[in-house]
Amino acid sequence: RISPTDFVAVIEIEKGSKNKYELDKETGLLKLDRILYTSTHYPANYGFIPRTYGDDLDPLDVLLLCSEPVAPMTLVHAYPIGMISMLDNGRRDEKIISIPFDDPTYNMYHDISELPPHIFEEMKHFFSVYKALEGKETVVNEENGRERAIEVIQQAIDSYTIHSAHATFEESVKGRIAPGYLADFVVLGENPFGTDEYAIADIPVLAVYTGGRRVFEA
Repeated sequence: RISPTDFVAVIEIEKGSKNKYELDKETGLLKLDRILYTSTHYPANYGFIPRTYGDDLDPLDVLLLCSEPVAPMTLVHAYPIGMISMLDNGRRDEKIISIPFDDPTYNMYHDISELPPHIFEEMKHFFSVYKALEGKETVVNEENGRERAIEVIQQAIDSYTIHSAHATFEESVKGRIAPGYLADFVVLGENPFGTDEYAIADIPVLAVYTGGRRVFEA
């Protein structure tokens, strides 16, 4: 259900809100992180694309342009039309601008260059000032169109897959082989991959080979 051009977004904050909600990863519930300190409100519905992993160590953020506010924890079938690139606490932080497939007011737009200029300027202004009274600096670097957004989403999907595979691998071999080993390759399911390529988290680790011998077997 998640691809660079067609994905399900999870909405955390509805358009017009000053409440900054975040998904609590331990419970799966929404947690109120804070009320925005500035006299600003979210210019679009805001959430994330699940099964992605951005440079800020969280799922990719998404700004959903929609004719109505969308309730928190709603899943929305959407597609990307562009992105905002910014720095937040020294880390790259991309905001994917997207549109619901099923909103007839907006689904004629396919790239940010087609939007009325003020819509995009309002979003850029919001992210440049919304943390100002918290003593935190955010820098909006640039905006990019649909093609760059698709590239960033694909990179985030790949990053999620790799990190999930590493977590699955480490959990599978925990306590079974010494830390710091350098494996020649691992076997996932029935397929051998180089150790930098075990990329499908749902396939169990069956064996690990190093120095020509098997050091782990499920």
